[in-house]
Amino acid sequence: MSLFQKKTMGKPPTLADDIPKAADWLAENMARFGYPLDGTVESFRVLDRFFEDQCRPGGLLDGKVGRQLFAIGSYMGQVFCKCLGGKWETDDTDPMGEINILVRLPDGVVIWPVQRAMKRYEKGREESLYGYGMVIAHQREVGSDQ
Repeated sequence: MSLFQKKTMGKPPTLADDIPKAADWLAENMARFGYPLDGTVESFRVLDRFFEDQCRPGGLLDGKVGRQLFAIGSYMGQVFCKCLGGKWETDDTDPMGEINILVRLPDGVVIWPVQRAMKRYEKGREESLYGYGMVIAHQREVGSDQ
C-alpha cells in the first residue's frame, strides 16, 4: 500500500495518485507549523528554512522522515509541473518507486525531486532547494528567450 492513500474499491493506489495528495498534505501541514507554501519556486525558500529549523533533535525532521521527504519532493515536482510545464513519470513496479519518481520538462530535462529532498536532508544547506529550483527555472526562461 502506498504512503498517502488507502486501498479503495479493489484497486491499489498508484504513485501518480499519491503525488498530488502528498503535495497537498505537505502544504496544509507546513502552513499549520508556520511555513506557508504558495505553489511557486520562490516557496522553496520556505522549504530550506523548514530544513534549517527542523533537522535537529526533537524537530519535525527527527527520526523517520520517508513520508515527509516524499511529500516535499512531491510538492517540488508539482511546482515544476505547474510553473514549467513538466510531466510526472512514475513506475509502480519499481521497489524504489517513491524515490525514483521524476518530472520531465518540455525541453527534456529530467528532475528527481524526492532524491533532491533526500540530498537536502542528508547534506544540509549546500543542497539548497531554492537554489536548485531557481537554476532550473532560470535556465528554462533563458532558453525560451532564444
